[in-house]
Amino acid sequence: MITYCQRDVSRGLYRAFKVLHLKHLTRVSVRMSTSDTAVGLHVIPTRCYFDETVQVIVRGLLPKQSVKLVAEAKDDKGMIFQSSAVHKASEHGEVDLNRSPSLGGTYIGAEPMGLFWSLRPLTPHNKFTWWDASKPVLVDVKVVSHENPGHVLAKETHQRHFMKEGIQRVVVTDGKIRGTLFIPPGPGPFPGVVDLYTLGGGPSEPRASLLANKGFVVLALAFYRYKDLPKKVDKLDLEYFEEGIRFLQKQPKVKGSGVGVISISKSGDLALSMASFLTGIKAVVTVNGCCACTVFPLHYKGTVTPILPADPDKVILTEQGLLDISKAMDDPAANENLASVIPVERAHDCNFMFVASEDDMNWDSVGFAELAAQRLRDSGKENFEIVRYPKAGHFVDVPYMPFYPSGIHAAVGKVVAFGGEAKTNAHAQVDLWGRVQEFFRKHLDTDYAQHKAKL
Repeated sequence: MITYCQRDVSRGLYRAFKVLHLKHLTRVSVRMSTSDTAVGLHVIPTRCYFDETVQVIVRGLLPKQSVKLVAEAKDDKGMIFQSSAVHKASEHGEVDLNRSPSLGGTYIGAEPMGLFWSLRPLTPHNKFTWWDASKPVLVDVKVVSHENPGHVLAKETHQRHFMKEGIQRVVVTDGKIRGTLFIPPGPGPFPGVVDLYTLGGGPSEPRASLLANKGFVVLALAFYRYKDLPKKVDKLDLEYFEEGIRFLQKQPKVKGSGVGVISISKSGDLALSMASFLTGIKAVVTVNGCCACTVFPLHYKGTVTPILPADPDKVILTEQGLLDISKAMDDPAANENLASVIPVERAHDCNFMFVASEDDMNWDSVGFAELAAQRLRDSGKENFEIVRYPKAGHFVDVPYMPFYPSGIHAAVGKVVAFGGEAKTNAHAQVDLWGRVQEFFRKHLDTDYAQHKAKL
């Protein structure tokens, strides 16, 4: 009886071991054929600030395995943006975006942040819009099989924040002005900057908040189409922007030596006008702005600066079916247009940075920058610098902001080309961001300027 039971148990254990062994072999076989259980996706760090870089690494692939990395984000308007890159793993089954070149997708070559700046809207001609800087942008990154795009091997969600801990975000409804104020932590005082964005009039919270992270009190000032401001305007009043300057200067944490203004596109001529007609402005950055008044006439204390005319007959239809409006503006240097040109030589104790993209298809940013600089030279002033970016387009924004090559122009009402090449534009954004901070510190922060002088 005992012998029989031992033989029966032995047979049962053998059968059970055989089943377990077969299951183990099957599991290993699946793992080796797809490698999905071994694949690890690492976005390091998992959260950072929008203007910071990350390291994207994929491990656990088969040697020389081809995979596609896909990134996806949704903006505040609900628009979905996607990017992709095809990579071949190393001999060790690894893809590191710092070294591994993209062989196809929305960008080509070794670009550590390519998945972020090459994000494209699924609905064409949309700009990545983010209204509330207190919220992070969530970017879903996944690794998929190159042969079977529906097979996800690994996935991770990365958070890109705008505001550092301790930054105050204050919605401004003081008097007539509307916008958002960003105040760094600490006793201060800090240099103050007014941030003006382009047509649309709302405040640019991403740029303003990221600048506040660097130690500036920043007022992102709206000028129409925002909250209770007019939805449509036929003129702009410089008194409104003067009120914004005075509001910023009154903030307890703002240094009293003068403030700066940063602008882009249409707001460029507003920034130049503020420096020319108002007091207390020591540094102005214009990114692809115009040296003459555009779109809306500018009123100030009974005087009117007329707009620079545009000629619709000079608009060109591109092969892609987009409008090229780069030659539509009249020549500001022509005698009949001189009344529209901003008298920048009137600016008292102010320094200028004119940023101009050479492939700007919105208008002749390089020519406008040169005209403004020449006007200063003719008055015996050298208080300016010109920064030119070959192959960059109209929208040179904060680092890693998705490229915006075309969209509905607020003044034209139709889709136009804004120009630029995605990779070059992305590199220009990184370079300019450092220049802007250095420029404002040099001209607004006396302590910093003295420290640099000693070095």
